[in-house]
Amino acid sequence: MTLQEGNNFFESLKNQTTKKSEIKIYEKFIHILTELQNREFSKDEIQSIETELESFDFESNRDNRIKFFKKAFNKIETFLKDTFSLTVKDYYTRQGIILGSSYGILFGVVFLSSFERSLGLLLGICIGLLIGLTMGKSLDSKAKNESRVL
Repeated sequence: MTLQEGNNFFESLKNQTTKKSEIKIYEKFIHILTELQNREFSKDEIQSIETELESFDFESNRDNRIKFFKKAFNKIETFLKDTFSLTVKDYYTRQGIILGSSYGILFGVVFLSSFERSLGLLLGICIGLLIGLTMGKSLDSKAKNESRVL
């Protein structure tokens, strides 16, 4: 499946459905495929992207389409990140928030347990979220400056 064929396929799926959640995931695919078409890639790089798209077998009928397309989008996002160092908008911010809140809970339990238990957790999560958000935003701005954001 070429990039243009994929774009046309997702446009047709978008026009066929009325569910907002399906339309949202189709628009994400359309955005990524359009951005990939506008970038300069070598023939081998384009071939590897098209091979990755072909491996998903999008055209087969699925029982749970939303779940299938969300997983496929995450895999394509990971493929582009690992292979070409390309990310989607706010990728690092989302990752920073997830990691920051996880480490914030740990920090709250271990170091802030002298406070009341729930207060220590709350402070830990807040501190972790702020640190994760700050780091994520800085990495996103760096990626944008290097033209690695789709």
